[in-house]
Amino acid sequence: MKLLQEIRLKRCLIGFEKTLILVFIFFLISCKSIIIPVFSTQQPPLTPNYDNLTTWAILPNTYPENLKQWQTNTDTLKVDVFYIYPTLNIEDKDLRWNVPVTDATQNEKVINKAVYFQASAFLNSGELYVPYYRQAHLRSYKLYNTGGKEALNLAYSDVKKSFITYLEKYNHGRPIIIASHSQGTTHAIKLLKEFFDGKPLQDQLVAAYIPGIGVKKNEFKHIDYMISPTQTGGFVSWNTFKKNYYPKAYEEWFAETVVSNPINWNEKSESQLSDHKGFLFTNSKLYTQAVQVFVKEGVLWIGLPHFPYRLFVLGKKEYHQGDINLFWEDIRENASLRVDSYLKKHRMLTENKN
Repeated sequence: MKLLQEIRLKRCLIGFEKTLILVFIFFLISCKSIIIPVFSTQQPPLTPNYDNLTTWAILPNTYPENLKQWQTNTDTLKVDVFYIYPTLNIEDKDLRWNVPVTDATQNEKVINKAVYFQASAFLNSGELYVPYYRQAHLRSYKLYNTGGKEALNLAYSDVKKSFITYLEKYNHGRPIIIASHSQGTTHAIKLLKEFFDGKPLQDQLVAAYIPGIGVKKNEFKHIDYMISPTQTGGFVSWNTFKKNYYPKAYEEWFAETVVSNPINWNEKSESQLSDHKGFLFTNSKLYTQAVQVFVKEGVLWIGLPHFPYRLFVLGKKEYHQGDINLFWEDIRENASLRVDSYLKKHRMLTENKN
């Protein structure tokens, strides 16, 4: 009887050991790191031709119906808005360094996420231009020295090419707003330096709204950081986090960068809830007097938003995705204000010359 019990015990132990081995093997397989191909070994997507309308997500005569609902200014717009969208290719399993401009999944995100919740804030300020570009994968920032730099440069080459086409075919000397977010701001900074900073085109710059990436006050030689709501010809920028939270990459990405107040648009270090004009939530509803901001060195803090879904963001620390739509109505009103200020200023300059 004792021998039979020992045999059964050994069988149980052997079975348990086999189970542990299988679990361990499954764990190794599931945790196996994804091997990212070397940038130079990956065939880049075909270069877009911006003479083709299909390479543009948005042109003034191609607004989708869901975008038109935010266009309340029916007057003839005298300004153009060139918008560069943020990183939308963030899937770990996607091994591509750059996304083709023909990628249907990516393009759907551009139209229904980036344009709808960000670029829409500028609809009443100017005619909207949004080029598709071979966007770099999110990992390009983390792996900047092992392929990321090349991927981002490839993406910028498209932004640059599309902007040249825009100038040649569409602009006709009209004033320009540059708007961007995240990776879009990475490219917008280079675009501003190459085409506007100390160049003749700077006279056409109404303003640059470039949040989502840390921007230093002296980033540009001739384009100033704007500190009043009617100031024109300069830039504003911010990166949004929960009050009292500093991100892990603070020293690397945000220390000593500028922080605009996207509610008051001045040098006030904080705002009141009553100052907030409204943020566009994912349910397409606008919530007013919902956000209070606190300007700190390098980061913009917000208190817990006051809106019906606030319980869902109790533990949220980073509001990177909401850098624009949290202040959607504030941006919309301010962009129109800066346009009016720009047009009035240049009208006076023209009259004085005559």
